[in-house]
Amino acid sequence: MAAPDRPNGRAVEFFEEVGRSTVRGVEQFGYGATLFWQTFYWLFMGRARQQRVRMAPIFAEAMEAGIRAIPIIAILSMTIGIMLALQGIHALKSFGAEHQVVLGVALGITREFAPLITGILVAGRSGSALAARLATMTISQEIDALRSMGIDPVRFLVVPAMLAMAVMVPTLVIMADFVALLGAGLYIAPEIDITMAAYIDQTLAAISVDDVLHGVSKSAIFGVLITIVGIVDGSSVTGGAEGVGRVTTAAVVHGISAIVLTDMVFVFAATR
Repeated sequence: MAAPDRPNGRAVEFFEEVGRSTVRGVEQFGYGATLFWQTFYWLFMGRARQQRVRMAPIFAEAMEAGIRAIPIIAILSMTIGIMLALQGIHALKSFGAEHQVVLGVALGITREFAPLITGILVAGRSGSALAARLATMTISQEIDALRSMGIDPVRFLVVPAMLAMAVMVPTLVIMADFVALLGAGLYIAPEIDITMAAYIDQTLAAISVDDVLHGVSKSAIFGVLITIVGIVDGSSVTGGAEGVGRVTTAAVVHGISAIVLTDMVFVFAATR
């Protein structure tokens, strides 16, 4: 006769699962921090170790993560700019202050929406691809083959991706700023009866270099986070082809979550 379940059995299982999840999270965080440190190590010490970081892989990663992402980021940035203009005028019209919409849209785009939408798109597009590539290489034992040939996987795989992301994501944000502000202006100018030249003058008066740098600087952090999350999730794959799908999905979820949480912390620190 089977022993009856203990009343607190489910509670024990719940706390055990919480403990295991916490340990996995701490391990992944530590692994990500190690990757970040090793990236700088190989970037500056690779030549001395006869394993310098080559430019060709960096350009290849930059082409994939940056140049090929331009169309979708341009389309969505234009859409976001128009949406902000629509909502801003609609909200301010009840106060008779629709002419102030330029200030709100300009600051919202440069400080928040352009870096955030760019980071989310790159995480969904390039972060997932990076995780899938690392997961496939791990399952097929290509990572072990690199080690057996004396090639450090971090230097060969992580450093080019991280450098490319850290450069291309801020560059894409600058492009998204221009495109989103243009889209907003195409709606705002005729709606409040001003010329595009007047809209541009008001926009330049509303924002400063610090506002643009606020968005660009945190987008560089987003690029590093996307790379680390993709590498960590891809390296933790188990279970064959099904596992590749799981870690790819996890990389998107974790990457976007890391971007949003980092953005919240960044904004809180910058506005104190």
